[in-house]
Amino acid sequence: MPWDTIEPPQELIDLIETKKIKPCKTLDIGCGSGHYSIFLSKKGFDVTGIDLSQNATTQAKQNAQKENCLIRFIELDARDIHTIDKKFDFIFECGLLDFILPEFREKYVSDIAQKINTGGLYVFLTFNERSPEWGGGKFRTGLSGAPIYYSSMDELVTLYKPYFEIIETKIIPVSFKNSGIQHLENYLLLKRK
Repeated sequence: MPWDTIEPPQELIDLIETKKIKPCKTLDIGCGSGHYSIFLSKKGFDVTGIDLSQNATTQAKQNAQKENCLIRFIELDARDIHTIDKKFDFIFECGLLDFILPEFREKYVSDIAQKINTGGLYVFLTFNERSPEWGGGKFRTGLSGAPIYYSSMDELVTLYKPYFEIIETKIIPVSFKNSGIQHLENYLLLKRK
């Protein structure tokens, strides 16, 4: 799939290299085949990765084993995050919120907030509504055929502000390296109140 890239987003790399985020108990939501979880594990993070797809978590386990990384991968719908039996100091999410439709987002964000320790950091990237691929408007259909919701930065800030301090926001251009598709993403760095 075009979004299954090995190289983590530059924003995540920068946060680790500048030590704005230090090794801690971490949750990678929508981990796919585990490449970002592996990156974090190699940097000393204690990582749990979740993904809805059994194929993805199976591949993630195989990839982590090849890299000699001890990572807990769980097949789990992100909307069921409340069932995880632990809390985290850092949560990372890349491209998952797009698939959670607006009517489910408030509960999702509330559940995320319950799984992160006070003062913990949450970084996520999600499609920006001004992104040009796959037509226009808020609702689109992506390569997988699933409905995708493209968000404005303002609506994301409004959604997350009750639970998180907004540390940094920006809209960044991104290219899926193995497909050539270019788009805009909302990047947010948040701190649990």
